Amino acid sequence: MIITQNTQNISRYQKIIGHLHTMWSMRSLKVRDFTIEPVDRKVIQPFVHKWHYSHDTNGVQHTQCFALFDDMRMIGAMIYAIPSMPATAARYNRDNPERCWELRRLCCIDDTPTNTESYFIGQTLRWLRQNTDIEVIVSYADLEQGHAGVIYKASNFHLLGQSGGGRVLMVDGKKYHARSLGQKIKPYGRALKRRWNNKEGHKFWDSEQDMHFVDTKPKNIYVYYLSKKVKKKYLYVDSKN
Repeated sequence: MIITQNTQNISRYQKIIGHLHTMWSMRSLKVRDFTIEPVDRKVIQPFVHKWHYSHDTNGVQHTQCFALFDDMRMIGAMIYAIPSMPATAARYNRDNPERCWELRRLCCIDDTPTNTESYFIGQTLRWLRQNTDIEVIVSYADLEQGHAGVIYKASNFHLLGQSGGGRVLMVDGKKYHARSLGQKIKPYGRALKRRWNNKEGHKFWDSEQDMHFVDTKPKNIYVYYLSKKVKKKYLYVDSKN
């Protein structure tokens, strides 16, 4: 028993030392040491599920994904997608709403150097400007998660107010948009609707482990203009609305 206990302690100490070594190695790096690559969604999805606070990509209609690497190790992931709210694109790019995307997911491992997230965002914005015709990027800072939008400010996004509070559907601890039950054309929407309608779904209506609606707080709205022409045309107007 003593030998086993000592072995366990040694193993625990080794893990702690390894973690401290990783922290020290990461903090000694500079963000310019990292590489950023456009990737397929399936490459980053497990990473997002682990490191993003939502732990899922439900309802995210991805358009472009990126991965952040330290040598060969993935340390960050990002998903740009069609805006979650249909009116968003029309509001912030009225002439060409199809050229408005939303930054839907951004996450990095712990202990990355200062400014890693803003550097990651900045480099992907440069890539989008050079390789797409997208003109506007919208993102939301979730105040419930303690995110006021410091990263977006550092990336030169404009704070254009707050979204209204809303509701989300909680399913086994995961969040879905409240409209998900009505999206019958999508497989996950049909599955949620079937579950909602069955007796077990109604039985556990108030259970945090099953299906129920939750009211959400407003979020800060941040907008980045990839097009100077669109920025000149709409920034002042949008900031007043």
